[in-house]
Amino acid sequence: MPPGQPITMSMHDLNQMAAPVDDSLPPRDVWQSLKRGWRQKCPCCGNGRIYGKFLKVNDVCSSCGTELFHHRADDAPPYFVMTITGHVIVGGILMTEKMFAPPVWVELAVWLPVTVLLSLWLLPRVKGALIGYQWALRMHGFGNPAFDNDDLSRLPSAEPEAVK
Repeated sequence: MPPGQPITMSMHDLNQMAAPVDDSLPPRDVWQSLKRGWRQKCPCCGNGRIYGKFLKVNDVCSSCGTELFHHRADDAPPYFVMTITGHVIVGGILMTEKMFAPPVWVELAVWLPVTVLLSLWLLPRVKGALIGYQWALRMHGFGNPAFDNDDLSRLPSAEPEAVK
């Protein structure tokens, strides 16, 4: 490519990079998976718990054995929670201010705890829904035959971090 000429990329180029879709696999119900994840249950069976601790996802469903370690929730759940919480809290503050005009200390005493509690309540539900969504769309190894039959014991063990 000559210098100074822009690099172009078409949708055809992106389609070649996408993971192949196996049309022989049955479709998964996205809404059902989202609801099961919201309830913090396994997106496959709806019975097993998705978390072992507050936000620590179990490697495998205790009920049906579905592997859950494929998830890649990363920073999306906190971003969604901040967006939802911000809209709810700002709307509440504006309504309260317009209707009652309380002193600032009252607003802080009410809205700061509500913000924290709403965020802590939403975070595991949003993360569970995102994991359910990834499972339903067979993203990141969920439903990919190349990954699904791997034995968990073959995964590399986590090295303990040295404390300085």
